[in-house]
Amino acid sequence: MSNTRRVICESTNKDALPLKDIPIREVSNDKSMVEWRHVNWRKLEKRVYKLQKRIYRASTRGDVKAVRRLQKTLMKYWSAKCLAVRRVTQDNQGKKTAGVDGVKSLTPKQRFALIAKLKLDSKVSPTRRVWIPKPGRDEKRPLGIPTMKDRALQALVKLALEPEWEARFEPNSYGFRPGRSCHDAIEAIYLSIHTKPKFVLDADIAKCFDKIDHSALLLKLNTFPAIRRQVRAWLKAGVMDNKQFQETSEGTPQGGVISPLLANIALHGMEEWIKQYAETLPGRSGYGKRDKRSSLSLIRYADDFVILHEDITVVQRCRIIISEWLLDMGLELKPSKTRLTHTLDKHEDEEPGFNFLGFNVRQFRVGKYHSKQGFKTIITPSKEKQRIHYERIASIINDHSQAPQAALISRLNPVIRGWSNYYSTVVSKEVFSSLDDLMYPKLKAWAKRRHPKKSGEWVSKKYWHTIGGDNWVFSTSPEGKNPMRLYTHAEKPIIRHVKAKGEASPYDGNLIYWSSRMGVHPEASKRVATLLKKQKGKCAHCGLYFREEDVLEIDHKTPLSKGGKDEYKNLQILHRHCHDIKTANDDLAGGMQLDKHQITEEPDEVKVSRPVLKTSRSGDGAA
Repeated sequence: MSNTRRVICESTNKDALPLKDIPIREVSNDKSMVEWRHVNWRKLEKRVYKLQKRIYRASTRGDVKAVRRLQKTLMKYWSAKCLAVRRVTQDNQGKKTAGVDGVKSLTPKQRFALIAKLKLDSKVSPTRRVWIPKPGRDEKRPLGIPTMKDRALQALVKLALEPEWEARFEPNSYGFRPGRSCHDAIEAIYLSIHTKPKFVLDADIAKCFDKIDHSALLLKLNTFPAIRRQVRAWLKAGVMDNKQFQETSEGTPQGGVISPLLANIALHGMEEWIKQYAETLPGRSGYGKRDKRSSLSLIRYADDFVILHEDITVVQRCRIIISEWLLDMGLELKPSKTRLTHTLDKHEDEEPGFNFLGFNVRQFRVGKYHSKQGFKTIITPSKEKQRIHYERIASIINDHSQAPQAALISRLNPVIRGWSNYYSTVVSKEVFSSLDDLMYPKLKAWAKRRHPKKSGEWVSKKYWHTIGGDNWVFSTSPEGKNPMRLYTHAEKPIIRHVKAKGEASPYDGNLIYWSSRMGVHPEASKRVATLLKKQKGKCAHCGLYFREEDVLEIDHKTPLSKGGKDEYKNLQILHRHCHDIKTANDDLAGGMQLDKHQITEEPDEVKVSRPVLKTSRSGDGAA
């Protein structure tokens, strides 16, 4: 066989793939590695998910010994290490952002080398400080970018820890959790107040990520020593800000893969602490502990939360109780963002209603023919978010004063559709129409400025057309090669969101339930929802059910460059990894065909409800 040899993956673990499961090819001695794209990703994903389900179930029944044993097993899995590396090198939105070592965009050979280095050794590098602007504000938020190795190891640790804590997290905690979103939190608020007006404590924790006490967090984490030492090393790693090293004595670095999970662990227990206080409240005859607990609600999304109850003294007492509870974690409420108000009536100097996650929640009195209760609960986009959105649209139009109409439309459409999708589950039709009315004069001025010597009628005929029975549509010429039209806010239908079941989890094994929810999620575009329904919640490439944390992309079965059309019969929805493999196969043009085994995941490290529905490609990814 001359100087070549057969290659298998280097692993002493039981989880190493059998030889028959890994396509092997003859390679020279200096390149003895399995092709990254040939790994049986489908089998790896199934194997890791099966173990995560066992961890979840053991945690649910309180079997700590089994949880620790299974977590240690998963941490040694070659499959889990592969998925962790693939997540941070191929799926993450920040996969090309380097840490202090400058490493990014790893090649397949470098990915395998990284897999071999993944072990709990407590040796970490400082994070790189990056400042990003906060939406609608002048202040900036600090991010800590770990090195690629630390990111991969954090992803591996998260694979082991998340199922354990998903079985323990409280039902009304919605931020940074798989399968839960802002819309679930808003629906939980509606269900809590739609039959009875209540006082509300709208609270925010001051610098939550930056102030968490390390010792208290590690004590609450309560995991086996190897992971505890590793997490402590990440917390104490320090940051490099403009080439200046700073120690970190408190807080978790925003930007790390595991940071959102650690923040949720730190805040776990708030709801139960409040419920225990509710049990001590005096009640009516026949009013048991269960009724008392349900009468008091705490709904949390990350570090923002609201407390709801019909008695103002109860809400005021809860504020004191929560403040004392937060002190144990080194945290405190932010006075400027904490207010006590009522959902229906004016309380002292506070107007009725409150803002939460970009929504305004308020109740209005109505006649008996409109509602038996005498009031209605109306949830709308907040005034502040409307203003920020309109300013963004106006800025885009101004910035494209010299650009072609097609370029302006392609830039506005994602902004309009994204904002409309987010607010499509509440009473938004009037707001949508108002925004469209405000946008029209801006577009009219844009078009007139391009042709100052032409009449208004000539300008209108050039830029506004009749399409599909709709008059006065801002679009390119319908007779053109690739006609484009501007979407409006008002054309987005309003569909009520169904809240996720309180105790349900993506790790409970009910993949049909979670994949079916993806198609009706408010941030799923019509195209994504249609394809998910058509494919019955499964990836067209690997055949696996889509999971809540997966990153999805739309693919043309026959590429546009090869004569394919942009229509449903030529579209399919794939995991991002499956899309990469499919694209590589298309590019080979009749060459070696690759294995059809891929899967992906990646939650963003910002307050967004579902990164799974985001796309990254300007062509196929545009949903």
